Amino acid sequence: MLGDGQVSAGVTGDAAAGSNATGETPMTPPFSVLMAVYAGDERDYLRRAVLSNTLEQTCVPAQLVIVRDGPVPASIQAFLDGLDAWLAAAFARAGRREAAPEAIVLELARNSGLAHALNQGLRRCRYDLVARADSDDISLPARFATIIPLLDGSHGESHRAPRHDSHGPHPGQYDIVGSAIREFSGDERHPGQARTLPAGGKKLLDFARVQSPLHHPSVAFRKSAVQRVGGYPEHSGRFEDYLLWERLILAGARLHNVVEPLVLYRVDAGAYQRRGGWDMFRDELALQRRFRADGFTSAAQFVRNVAIRALYRLMPTGLRKLGYRALIAVRSVMRNAGHNAGRKLGNVSSNGRRKAQRNRGSGRSSERSSGNNDGFNDGLSNGRNGRRNDGGSSSNGSGRGSSEHGNSGHSNSERSISEMNESKNRGAR
Repeated sequence: MLGDGQVSAGVTGDAAAGSNATGETPMTPPFSVLMAVYAGDERDYLRRAVLSNTLEQTCVPAQLVIVRDGPVPASIQAFLDGLDAWLAAAFARAGRREAAPEAIVLELARNSGLAHALNQGLRRCRYDLVARADSDDISLPARFATIIPLLDGSHGESHRAPRHDSHGPHPGQYDIVGSAIREFSGDERHPGQARTLPAGGKKLLDFARVQSPLHHPSVAFRKSAVQRVGGYPEHSGRFEDYLLWERLILAGARLHNVVEPLVLYRVDAGAYQRRGGWDMFRDELALQRRFRADGFTSAAQFVRNVAIRALYRLMPTGLRKLGYRALIAVRSVMRNAGHNAGRKLGNVSSNGRRKAQRNRGSGRSSERSSGNNDGFNDGLSNGRNGRRNDGGSSSNGSGRGSSEHGNSGHSNSERSISEMNESKNRGAR
């Protein structure tokens, strides 16, 4: 392996992501997947994350970039050392027609935090379209087939206002796209609550003034748009992702969320405890001050946000957990009610259009409309980032060893390959 600032290239994959398991070629451009790993990570979780973001995808990335953020345990280092050969063997065993992604491992001599690691990794990403992935989460097979086309356009970032109408999102329209995520702990076959966010438009921009508008482990973006605003803000505590979203919004970037969960988000036993405490509140207070100084929030919004965060971050862990789950449940009910109401309105509208079309003798079929979805996001991923960023040293991270190991990568890849035909149809929407 190479030292800080150097890379090792593995299996080639310069061509666009190839055919899927059925032999059909997805109409998506080549893209990179960017991941970072540090001393607190688990090798089995990392293996599972790599498989889910490469072999198990209906649209395979052309490149996988993993940044080793400082020294890691010997088991993880051994896995990284043999990554390219391991990926090639996995693709061969699965009988995939396309080649395994080009595998690049960038080794940083010391742990300097997630933002620095991702900025270094972005420089090694060959393609303008980049999908983020965390080293312990699981991407569902249709993830890239769903979100990459929404970024694929002939032009880079622009300042056009996003369009959101009954026809849904438009391919190639957005600069950054995320999705809903679903939590799980231990066994990925038994996921828990889904966490959704507003899809886009004014609703999403208003939401961004209250809470993070994107789930960081779910996003894909134009590298050019991110680099235009300076990349991930370094030395920003636990909230480098939220601060990046603010910079993108102020620069006129176009954001969108897919309402379906496309990522399984691992939650371990210490997740709720890490979300609270004075250190977390101080970082969040600094973030809110930055938002106010940038003109991202008003004085009233600043006061409201600080009051809410003081209450949430400083309450006992047990109450925080109960409050979070209650809010998620309420939001889920509201979202489903809104969705059902939207479907009813869409059916009424469709019936009216069909009747009018019959009267005009057009005979054309009408189109359906769907209700808007809303959700709640309390920054759980920021609590996770705190394990990496405290003091800039991996020794301060508690790791993820308190949660159970997921299923082995091999067994899950075989299961997911058999599900690809079904997932492909969902992802192509």
